[in-house]
Amino acid sequence: MRSSVPSTFSIVGFDPKTKDLGVAVESRFVAVGAVVPFAEAGVGAVATQSYANTTFGPKALGMMKQRVAPKDVLQRLVKADKEAARRQVGIVDARGRPASYTGKECFPWAGHLVGQHYACQGNLLAGADVVKGMGQAFERTQGDLPVRLLAALSAGQRAGGDKRGQQSAALLVVRGRGGYGGFNDRWIDVRVDDHPAPIEELVRVFNVYDVTLLDREDPKDVLPLNADVVRELQAGLTALGFYRGAASGKFDPKTKAAFEAWASVNNFENKVRSDGKVWGSVFRAFRAAVSPSRS
Repeated sequence: MRSSVPSTFSIVGFDPKTKDLGVAVESRFVAVGAVVPFAEAGVGAVATQSYANTTFGPKALGMMKQRVAPKDVLQRLVKADKEAARRQVGIVDARGRPASYTGKECFPWAGHLVGQHYACQGNLLAGADVVKGMGQAFERTQGDLPVRLLAALSAGQRAGGDKRGQQSAALLVVRGRGGYGGFNDRWIDVRVDDHPAPIEELVRVFNVYDVTLLDREDPKDVLPLNADVVRELQAGLTALGFYRGAASGKFDPKTKAAFEAWASVNNFENKVRSDGKVWGSVFRAFRAAVSPSRS
């Protein structure tokens, strides 16, 4: 099967503070996350698109593992590929060195932009402003790598995005032992395979993933389990069927067990604190579960 993976724009990025590496991508193509992004913690990140040669991902990572510079990686990939003129690739390594390539036969508008610790690339786009907007958003957005990558993707869409519309999007960020249970490096791996507004949906899914699994909470975003908060918990847990008892305002063992049961059922067990406080994000998720109209 051959497919062009048309109308694709992506960004590869590196965070010098955390050493995280990642890719964000959107396309008028189903399940773009299964084709374009590749990354390995401590090695690099790759986006291969436009008649995507998916061997470029593992090959590029293998060369970067041998400390080949991204620009040289691209040269080797392009030289060895008979259809290189149709390809588009973006790379960044674990030293933050970016590189990008756009073949002369990629459908216009096609091009790329390389900046500090990132590379943006796209084909069949509304124009050059798409990659320019992505680069500006990545540079100016405050936050960690996933926040900046998503901001870049959203900015690209606001600047016109794909000529042919939208369909799927994906975000992949790797961190050493950052995956579920610490067994792999897939710290963030979320995808929207088919949706009329895939970037907005990707942001929504990421936010759910974030509050459920990631340890990137704002240390100031906490609530003490005072009487008012506990009474609200007790009332909500009663409505949800986890608690039977008085709304005493005391976080007693029965209330604690009920709250932890709710957290476990909703995959928040790793977000339960033992210091008499609750994460603001978890409390907001609890409120949304009790009364969806408040979310």
